[in-house]
Amino acid sequence: MSDLAGPRTLVISPNWIGDAVMAQPLLRLLRAAHPERPIDVLAPPSVAPVWRQMAEVDEVLETPFRHGPLQLRERWRYARQLRRRGYAAAYVLPNTLKYALIPWLAGIRQRVGYKGESRYGLINVMHFDDVPPRPMVPFYAALAQAPDAAPQTVPRPALQASGEQIAAACARAGLDPQRPIVAFAPGAEFGSAKRWPAGHFGALAQAIVAADPQAQIALLGSPKDKEVCAEVVQAAGPAAAAVHNLAGATRLAEAVALIAQAGAVVSNDSGLLHIASALNRPVIAIYGPTDPGHAPPFSDIAASISLRLECAPCRQRECPLGHQDCMQKIAPAQVWQTLQPMLASPR
Repeated sequence: MSDLAGPRTLVISPNWIGDAVMAQPLLRLLRAAHPERPIDVLAPPSVAPVWRQMAEVDEVLETPFRHGPLQLRERWRYARQLRRRGYAAAYVLPNTLKYALIPWLAGIRQRVGYKGESRYGLINVMHFDDVPPRPMVPFYAALAQAPDAAPQTVPRPALQASGEQIAAACARAGLDPQRPIVAFAPGAEFGSAKRWPAGHFGALAQAIVAADPQAQIALLGSPKDKEVCAEVVQAAGPAAAAVHNLAGATRLAEAVALIAQAGAVVSNDSGLLHIASALNRPVIAIYGPTDPGHAPPFSDIAASISLRLECAPCRQRECPLGHQDCMQKIAPAQVWQTLQPMLASPR
């Protein structure tokens, strides 16, 4: 990292893709408050591509740290490099002590964040975590104001994908951009409890292709989602030829581009859901063990489907009752009924 002229702003990214997307309005507010300051984002390599799709970001710095250990010596060395970049302020979005150490060690004068793990001293413009928590978009955006400021109107997250990026991603994935694309996100990093059953996704694919034989179904996700996406292809039966298992076969930036081209997106509560919202694609979000009010989709055309059972939201990785009724009992026909008018609406 080279020395740079003029004061800059540093944003330390959350570790989750969806949280990074929902933090984008904070950057818009920071840019409006200090248009003269470039904004750098320090992010894990797995999340960095999302930040590169944001117009407000000048440079993305990828964290060199391993997941888990404190690695104090490594953080001190990295902080020395950051010191030379001339940051006037740092916004620490993760709530852990170890991320708050970095701007403190770097000697950044203004260090903004939530109390988190009792980070007194490390954070010197301290906001206090809500009980109960606010939705994530205004939660992050509040860091642009003083801790005691009244809530403000918050812009919704926005990502961008160029035509060239979309064309290249479609070509690499074997999708025809002239034919309708519906994207599914059947995975969920948090745990299996958040997954709508693969068989239900397969039945929905059948309904889509039966209604429009030209439709292409793109299954998106990480390498961890490849197996569950293979189950979706198998469950699609006669529509399987139209279903493309791209989990683990596309880089995150390519998944962003494919979502930008999609006529609609059907997703569990996952990072790809929030990417679709930020690209303003028609979205159906399926919720079971998580609260649809905490991180809802925010596209112009969006629907949240939740049965709101008495046992939900349990916020557990695995169903503690063993039946996963909150997801199993959301029928493919119910989702198809919601999806049909979205696909019929003009792009």
